[in-house]
Amino acid sequence: MIGLVSKEADVYASKMSLIEDELLQVVNVQTLQTHKHAHMLCGNLVGTFLTLISRSLNANRILEIGTFTGYSALCLAKGLKAGGILHTIELREEDAATAKTYFDQSIYKNNIILHVGDAKQIIPELKEEWDIVFIDADKTGYIDYYELVLPSVKQNGFIIADNVLFHGQVLEQTISGKSAKAIDAFNAHVKNDSRVAQVLLTVRDGLLLIQKL
Repeated sequence: MIGLVSKEADVYASKMSLIEDELLQVVNVQTLQTHKHAHMLCGNLVGTFLTLISRSLNANRILEIGTFTGYSALCLAKGLKAGGILHTIELREEDAATAKTYFDQSIYKNNIILHVGDAKQIIPELKEEWDIVFIDADKTGYIDYYELVLPSVKQNGFIIADNVLFHGQVLEQTISGKSAKAIDAFNAHVKNDSRVAQVLLTVRDGLLLIQKL
């Protein structure tokens, strides 16, 4: 595993970015203290990036694939236009229940719709046009999720995929891990797709910002 960004640089970047609001601080701290997979929390840098993208688009409809404990959904919801809706999908019932407790405390609780189940089954049932889709779920499913949502993304809308550097494993000369191989294949799939423009950002574990042309 390769350390792509030093802890010191990450701390400095977070310090020089927007400060988490009180609820996000609670989600962050409680997840880190109680969840065995706390490393999956996107954190303040990625969360702030999501807020700014959502706000810049004055987003009306957002889809999130992979709710976890709700941190990124709350960040995305901050940029919704009045009356906008964010749909977020979580496979694990326990994580979904945790996220809901935070959503219920948020001023955006009426703007967030939480779905529990298999995203590949739920997505086709959502008859929406998306301004933003955020993918942060099982890595082997990224290409499938991408192909499922792209037709419903508005022109000039964005798909954002998290963990696209996968702890540096995609940089290995011979990629061995199943998830790392899947992420590398996803990155190449998007790069070769003429329907979109993309840039891979080295923020934390890597974000792929994809714009539908």
